[in-house]
Amino acid sequence: MARADGPGLSGDTAGHGPPDADRARRAVEAVWRIESARIVGTLARYTGDFALAEDVAQEAVAEALVGWARDGTPANPVGWLLATARRRAIDAFRRRSALDERYVLLAGALAEGEADAGAAAPRDRADDLPWDPDRVDDDVLALMFIACHPVLSPEARVAMTLRAVGGLSSEEIARAFLVTVPTVQARITRAKKTIAAAGVAFELPLADERRARLSGVLSVLYVIFTEGSTATSGDRLVRADVAYEAVRLTRMLAALLPDEPEVHGLLALLELTAARFPARTGPDGEAVLLEDQDRRLWDRSAIRRGLGALSRAASVGRGLGSYGLQAAIAACHAAAPSVPETDWERIVLLYEALGRLAPSPVVELNRAVAVAMAQGPEQALTTVDDLVASGRLSGSHLLPTVRGELLARLGRTAEARAELELAARLCGNTRERAVLLRKAAALPGQR
Repeated sequence: MARADGPGLSGDTAGHGPPDADRARRAVEAVWRIESARIVGTLARYTGDFALAEDVAQEAVAEALVGWARDGTPANPVGWLLATARRRAIDAFRRRSALDERYVLLAGALAEGEADAGAAAPRDRADDLPWDPDRVDDDVLALMFIACHPVLSPEARVAMTLRAVGGLSSEEIARAFLVTVPTVQARITRAKKTIAAAGVAFELPLADERRARLSGVLSVLYVIFTEGSTATSGDRLVRADVAYEAVRLTRMLAALLPDEPEVHGLLALLELTAARFPARTGPDGEAVLLEDQDRRLWDRSAIRRGLGALSRAASVGRGLGSYGLQAAIAACHAAAPSVPETDWERIVLLYEALGRLAPSPVVELNRAVAVAMAQGPEQALTTVDDLVASGRLSGSHLLPTVRGELLARLGRTAEARAELELAARLCGNTRERAVLLRKAAALPGQR
C-alpha cells in the first residue's frame, strides 16, 4: 500500500507544536506500516504465541493513538510500541495465571527498566526493549513463513500475510479483495486458532523445510499482486495499492533470502508487470489494451529494477524457475517498442519452457496467444479448441476472450461475437467487461 512519511518516525517532531490527534494518527500509521512485521515478529519470538503477539501489538497501536495525541510522538516510536505491547503481553500471562518460566523471563527483563518509569508512559530507550538487531531479519522471515503456513487455507494465508507482515487493517484487506470486514476478521481469527491448534512454533523452518515451503510463500505474494494487477471483480481494473504492497513484501523477502533465485524471479515479474500500470488505464479508469498503450508512460525505473532482479535470478540459480520464466516474458514486452515489434518467437519458446516446468491451462492459453502473434491464428485456435474440449478453464472468461479474438482474426465474426459476449458475461470486472462488449460490438456483420 502507499507508504506514509508522517511525523514521528525519527522523533524530530517530538515536542514541536501542540499534540494533535490527526498528527498522532499519521505517525502511528507510518510507523505501523513500515515496522509492523518487525514489531509482531519480535513479540512473537518473546511470547512464543503468535496470536497473542498480534493482539498485543494491536492494543499498543490503539494506546498510541491516545497517548501520542496527548503527549506527542516519542523519540523512539517503535520502542514505545514494543514496550507497551510487552506490558499487555505480561498482563495477559498474569490473567492466565501463567507464572511459569516464560513469564518470569519476560517480567524480569522489564523489572529494572520499569522501576522508575511509572505507569503513565512507556520508556523509549532501545536498550530496555526486546530488540535484538541480530535477530530482526529472522523474526520477519519467520513471520512470513507462519503467515503462509500450509495448515492454513489459501484465503487465510493471504489475509494473514497482509495483516501480520503487511500491517494492513481488516478494513484495508476487505477493500483489497472486495469482501466484507467480518469475512476478513473471521479468516484471521480462524487462522490464529489453526496455528495455535497445530502447535506451530515461532521459528524459522530448517533449511530443507524452508526451501520446500518457500513456494507457498511466493504463491501468496503472487496471488496478492495478481488481484491488484487485474481485479477479479469491481469497477477498477487495477488496484495499484494492493499490487504495490505485494511488490514491497517481495522486495523484503528478496533482501532476507538473497540466494533464492525464485524470490528474485518473482520480484522481477512483479516489477516488470507493475511498470505498465501507468498506461493500463485511461483518465476515467477505462482499460487500455497493450497494443494501444503509450509506452512512454511505462515506469522505466521499475523496468530497470525488474531486469536487475531477473539478472540476479539467473546468476544465483541453475536456470530460471517458473516465476523467472514469466519475468523473462515480461522483459520481452518491456524491451519492445510496440506489439508488432515484440519478439513473439522468443515468447513462444519461453512459454513452452514454462509449460514443461509448471504446466497449467493458463500457460497453454497464453502460449496460444503468443503463437497467434508469431505464426498466425490457425494453429493457436487448435490449441484453444483443445482447451475448450478439456473443460479445464470452464467458467473462466479468459478462454472465450482468446477464442473470440482468434475467430475475429480468421474472419469468423458471428462466432467471434458470441465468444466475446460469453466472455463478458463470465467476467466479474466491469472495466474488462466493457472492453469485451466494445470489441463484440465493433465486429462487422449482422448481430
